Amino acid sequence: MNSNYNLPENINELLNNKKRKNDENFQELIRQDGYVPPDMDLLIDAISALSMGKNVLLKGPTGAGKTKFAETLSSLFHQPMFSVNCSVDLDAESLLGFKTLSYEKEKQVIEFIPGPVINAMNYGEFLYIDEINMAKPETLPLINGVLDYRRTITNPFTNEIITAKDGFGVIAAINEGYIGTVPLNEALKNRFIVIDVPYIEGEQLKKLIQTNTSLADEVTTDLFVKLSKDLITAVHQGKLSEEAASIRALLDACDLSGIIPPKRAILRSIVDKLDEDREREFVLNLTDTLFAV
Repeated sequence: MNSNYNLPENINELLNNKKRKNDENFQELIRQDGYVPPDMDLLIDAISALSMGKNVLLKGPTGAGKTKFAETLSSLFHQPMFSVNCSVDLDAESLLGFKTLSYEKEKQVIEFIPGPVINAMNYGEFLYIDEINMAKPETLPLINGVLDYRRTITNPFTNEIITAKDGFGVIAAINEGYIGTVPLNEALKNRFIVIDVPYIEGEQLKKLIQTNTSLADEVTTDLFVKLSKDLITAVHQGKLSEEAASIRALLDACDLSGIIPPKRAILRSIVDKLDEDREREFVLNLTDTLFAV
């Protein structure tokens, strides 16, 4: 493992233990830090890749927990995380920083304000790039040198050559197939280890609802777990968009269900977010079937 990272000793031991994924101490540690993956190998593989200085790309549907996954990795490594939220408007200034006028001893000077990429490099901390495939293809090559073995960039605003300090690491997330996204080019994709993040289901989802929402009724919780399973199945069958099965939206519905009727909570948290009438009707029918009262 790369000693640049300050991993807790018990995680180092567990990563080197063939039975690590079944270790109760490890699973409890993960629960305390937030994200509990459907398969512990996902987390172990991400930790292993980052420990070796590799970049990690979290790929999966919206609301599957990719951002929470990244936050958990940040916590486990004791590494603060600078974030970049990609969009078609992302430019060099959004990534690297910008120049502005300031005063030094009553004299006006031009000052460079570093952005998330340069801050993460200078402090030796994590950089999280969310929805990386929303950025214009011509923008991300600016940081190719940051993402490969060089861990270096020439700041176009100051001409300074910056090399990342020990501990720097990159985690990115991607939602595939959405409007506004573009396929990652091979040069960029090859700079990452890819972790496919699926939806959380079954008992894990039930525990997540119990620990992260105000919903206390077990019968209602079980119905929400069933609703989630049916929504995910419908997504796989092409009947619904991935947005309908978002775990984030489901948790919002569970939270609201502690105060208002579940059917109304689902309407506000899930149904009203859908654009197509057929999808809205499909989810409403599922809701009426499960939450008949």
